[in-house]
Amino acid sequence: MTTIATPSRARIWWEIGIVLALGLGRLAIYAIVDIVDRATRQTALGDQTTTLNPPLDDRAVFDLIYQLLAIVFALGPVVLACFLLWSDSRPHLGRLGFDGKNLGRDSLWGVLLVAVIGIPGLAIYLGGRALGLGVAVEASALDPSWWTIPVLALSAVRAGLQEEVILLGYLFARLGDLRWNKWAIILGSAVLRGSYHLYQGYAAFVGNFLLGLLFGWLFARTRRIWPFIVAHALLDAIIFIGYPWAAATWPQLFGVAH
Repeated sequence: MTTIATPSRARIWWEIGIVLALGLGRLAIYAIVDIVDRATRQTALGDQTTTLNPPLDDRAVFDLIYQLLAIVFALGPVVLACFLLWSDSRPHLGRLGFDGKNLGRDSLWGVLLVAVIGIPGLAIYLGGRALGLGVAVEASALDPSWWTIPVLALSAVRAGLQEEVILLGYLFARLGDLRWNKWAIILGSAVLRGSYHLYQGYAAFVGNFLLGLLFGWLFARTRRIWPFIVAHALLDAIIFIGYPWAAATWPQLFGVAH
């Protein structure tokens, strides 16, 4: 059996910095700058809007190409994390919390997680909107096309993989190598999760921070990442694809003008 020596502390910190700079850390910096920008404008935060899945070109075929490219390249840090923590012995991705076993049971736990976090998440969003602490979030501005729903579904899967593999699997492994205690890792991961959602307003930070605490605590107990990937991807798919119907049904709640 081949054993892989744990890198030095300095190398681990450089590694974490590189992984985060390529993805979620970069998004967190931009989100912090964005909320400062929004908060210092004359338009109140509650009267502002952000779009999660905007069109990337005014021609459908190139919009599709750009959307797919964005999804693929956003998964680069995930592939890097898998490469860095790959083990020669099985399970190869065990340190990330994935052993390829019990996928059916883990998927069911993911579905149950959606039921647990869905309503509280919506309540935090609507409460933030009512208090002027959150911007109106438009889940998709893509024009209706044969590829719109598949691309939105792929975008949801991308978010589930990108966020949970890095925030749970990778950071828990590497910060553990640095001898951080369990709650320090959970808290640090949750703060990062909330930070890159700040472009949606302060309420989004609170909601995602609380979600990060729950996911981190559960992952620390189970060390199985698949339920969280499934829960995140399924929840985002419901939001991305179901948004047009919800916004049309309750335009005042979702900040949509008549």
